[in-house]
Amino acid sequence: MRIQPVRTEAEHDAAVARITELMGAEPGTENSDELEVLVTLVDAYETKHFPMETPDPVTIIQFQLEQQGLTRKDLEPMIGSRARVSEILTGKRALTLPMIRRLHAELGIPVDLLIGAAPPPRRTAARDRAITKAVHSGPARPLAIRQAAR
Repeated sequence: MRIQPVRTEAEHDAAVARITELMGAEPGTENSDELEVLVTLVDAYETKHFPMETPDPVTIIQFQLEQQGLTRKDLEPMIGSRARVSEILTGKRALTLPMIRRLHAELGIPVDLLIGAAPPPRRTAARDRAITKAVHSGPARPLAIRQAAR
């Protein structure tokens, strides 16, 4: 058993091929020890070179619906009205804590996946105008000067 770090794609391919050969090794044998070490090395290589991002909560809900053969209508008892379900699935509204609890209980989705990362704030025309106005209005003037300018 010659163990070395997995640094290249060729070494990765060779290690995966060897893992395939060793699958089913009897526990406590030299082959099972080699299998365990190779799996750890391949996992470290894949984690570094092929990182996987956690999907957003909407993607997870849609996947779960597909897997369980459910429709948007089946989400209504967990999320609310048809309009509310649509808002959630289009990203216009975030899940609330009660929704997360019900989705977890009914669909079996882990809570930490439903919480997810906070989505970036949606851009709206009104928000863009407010930002533009704030940027172009110059430095804030004291109240006395602003009142005198009127």
